[in-house]
Order: sequence, then structure tokens, then C-alpha cells
Amino acid sequence: MSESESSNQPPAPEEQERIKSEAEWVDLLRQEIGRVIVGQKYLVDRLIVGLLANGHVLLEGVPGLAKTLAVKTLAQCIRADFKRIQFTPDLLPADVVGTLIYSPNQGEFTTKKGPIFANLLLADEINRAPAKVQSALLEGMQERQVTIGDETFPLPEPFLVLATENPIDQEGTYPLPEAQMDRFMLKLLVDYPDREEELQILEANANVSVLHEANPVVDSEVIHRSRKLIDGIYLDNKLKAYLVDVVLATRDPASCGASELAAFIRFGASPRATISLALASKAVAFMQGRSFVTPQDIKDVGLDVLRHRVIVSYEAEAESVSSDDVIKKIFETVPVP
Repeated sequence: MSESESSNQPPAPEEQERIKSEAEWVDLLRQEIGRVIVGQKYLVDRLIVGLLANGHVLLEGVPGLAKTLAVKTLAQCIRADFKRIQFTPDLLPADVVGTLIYSPNQGEFTTKKGPIFANLLLADEINRAPAKVQSALLEGMQERQVTIGDETFPLPEPFLVLATENPIDQEGTYPLPEAQMDRFMLKLLVDYPDREEELQILEANANVSVLHEANPVVDSEVIHRSRKLIDGIYLDNKLKAYLVDVVLATRDPASCGASELAAFIRFGASPRATISLALASKAVAFMQGRSFVTPQDIKDVGLDVLRHRVIVSYEAEAESVSSDDVIKKIFETVPVP
């Protein structure tokens, strides 16, 4: 069976039409972001996947590749509240979540909420802050709530953390713990634009006063409705088994006939990876106006979901084998239903 065909039968035609109609805003959003961001289609599409699948996104790329601008533009397009935190070594947890402030006039403490209370939170250079600050984000990312003092506050919906890491200049950085890396649904490697795109960037931005403004094209109600539809997108039992086989192969490569990879893997992906891969695949199907998932949807987002969850061994590092290399080999080896 070809990858474009699925072993399942698509749901009723009216459900297919409903999803196709509901997903029209995705193209509008791409076009509006495209007015500000030149190229970076992969980055924009994966940010939309994170938005639809309610998953946080980690962006890795050198400075100047429009990571921050892409997130800010996305916030403008979806009428969302956007906050940015520049992570530095002297940042405190209270600078992220908020704190209690004593008011002498009233004789009591009042709560001052931090920048985490936003729809889209950009954690810029997240690996520059100490572990206690990074962990301050953990409760919000996982539980969608924050505790200040002895009171717990729910975070607004939608709530999405988009964090950036700089792969160069690692001096003075604090690598993210594996537990926190696992909280991110996707890790994206943002690359340089090609020659044609760079010429367009030059044409559009080589002015002293450049305004990057995007118009709202969708609101949180539409996103909420789309998320409900994504829950109903059909994932065939054979594809569920395929998903599980791929994730199991990161823990035990011999199970898929790739025993030569065992020496390169220190830790495989957790069950959270299986859930994230299923949700991200459903989001990709929705973006294409389909009511069912195909094997190609799983392959399309597989690297982004798994690359930060598969920890390679020292032997792999010595032989310049990355987690991407391991995952690609697994996808080549695991039989497609």
C-alpha cells in the first residue's frame, strides 16, 4: 500500500467536508504570516501544528532567522496576548510566574502576575537561565496553571510556550534537563533561507523604518473549535500500532531489525512521545483538510516530535551520529502499514 493511502476507511463524507471547511483558516493564517515572514514555511507550519495540537514548541537556530518575529506575527494573526521573556543568568522564578507584593496601606499581600499569563509566551534563549527558573515554567507547561504563594491561578486559553535555543556560543548556558525537554511537543531546527528568499528579505527589510504588522485572521474560538475536530480525526488501529512500533524502536532498535543502532542510543522516547506523535499527526491531517491520518503525516512530524527525546550515547557523539540520523534510520526500517 502506498503512503498516500491509509488502511482505514475515511469517516462519513459530511465529516470530511466539515473538516475541509473548518480548516480554511489555516491557509489564511499562512498567507498573513507570509506577508511578514519570507520563506520559513516549515517553521510557520510547525508553529500552527503546535497551536492546533495544544503542544509547546522548542526552536533551535542561530540568531537572525526570524524565530522571534514568527512567534510575534502568529500572536498578532490569532488575536492573542503575546509576552516575551529574555532569559538571562540573573533571572528569578518570580520574574516568570509573578510574586506576592506587600501593600503597607492595606496591610496585606497582593498578587502580581508575571508574563507567563499570556496566550503565547516566547521564552527567548531559555538555556541561558538557571535550572530553578527553567523549572518555574514546568508547572505552567504541563498543568496549565501557576501557583503563587498558596493560591493557584489557571493560565489563559490557548496557552503555548515557544522557546528558543542558540546552538552556537554555549558558554554560560544551562542545558535543559531531559524532563523539561520532554514537555515540548516539537523541537524545530530552523535553517538559513535559500538565495532567492534572502533576496526577498533584503528587498523587504533594507529600510531604516520597517514595520512588521500582521492583521488578525482568526480568533481563539475558531482554534478551540478546530481542536475539538482534531480529537475526532480518525487514526486507524494499524497506524496506532505503527506509531507505537516507531517509539518502541527508539528504546529497543532490535525490535524493528535495526540492532546496529543499539550502541548509539542511551535513552529512548517516553510514552509522552507516542501521544505527541499521534496528536501532531492529526493536526497535520487537519491542516490538509483530511478527516483521517496517513502514514506520511506521521513521517512528516516524526523527526520534530522525537529528536529531543532520543538521547544518543557517547559512542554516537564520537562517530558524529545525531538523534536525527537514528530516527531517520528507524523510520526507514519500521514497516509501514
